[in-house]
Amino acid sequence: MRVVSLNCSNTEILWALGALDMLVAVDDDSDFPEAELTGLPRVGRDLDIRVDAVAALEPDLVLASDTVPGHERVLADLEAAGLDFYGPETITIADVYADIREIGARIGLPDRAEALVADMEASMPIVEADGRPTVMVHWWPKPVIAPGRRSWVTELIDRAGGRNPLDILDVKSTPLTDEEMAEIAPDIVAISWCGIRPDRYRPERVTDKPTWQEIPAVVDGRVHCIPEAYLGRPGPRLVDGYRALREIIAGP
Repeated sequence: MRVVSLNCSNTEILWALGALDMLVAVDDDSDFPEAELTGLPRVGRDLDIRVDAVAALEPDLVLASDTVPGHERVLADLEAAGLDFYGPETITIADVYADIREIGARIGLPDRAEALVADMEASMPIVEADGRPTVMVHWWPKPVIAPGRRSWVTELIDRAGGRNPLDILDVKSTPLTDEEMAEIAPDIVAISWCGIRPDRYRPERVTDKPTWQEIPAVVDGRVHCIPEAYLGRPGPRLVDGYRALREIIAGP
């Protein structure tokens, strides 16, 4: 079977299912597992997929996404090209599991998909805790962008024993002013900048801001970095994100 993956999470689902040998091309951002992806054709980034290049590869299945504004244009282009594709809007952890099952079914590996879902669920137990600290995931520094209720990250925080202070907002994510960030005053900040390598994360963008010096996360030294690959990709490595959140919530 010939498969093209247009985003990191789907590539990593194929990896976890032991199906990377089906891949004939990936998007420009897929970077894990690095060695196995070396040499594969690249067909563009996220919202700028070269659908003509995808079609030229004559795939049996294209794995896409509809999670951010603009993805619908990519899906429309895939449909116009007559390509068989799967492009879900993934919001919750249950959606992630549904994606894994659907992809497993489409590539003929349903049993592996079910086993992967079971393993992920067992690896992310719900921590029962009183006095849950508030945890804000810092998707972007300027403006600050953080997840709301409609995000698998909010569920990961809850499972790990914390609470997203923006879980009252029925949105996937939202921008915040410096004043709003100070008013929310999270107990923990997890820097996880989208599209940026972890070695380029700058905690001082939080800790050194004058208006945030009274935020508990800054006062208590609880500003941490978690690779966006662990929190921002709705696939098997969310387990790593859960473990990282559990560690920083548990604290020293």
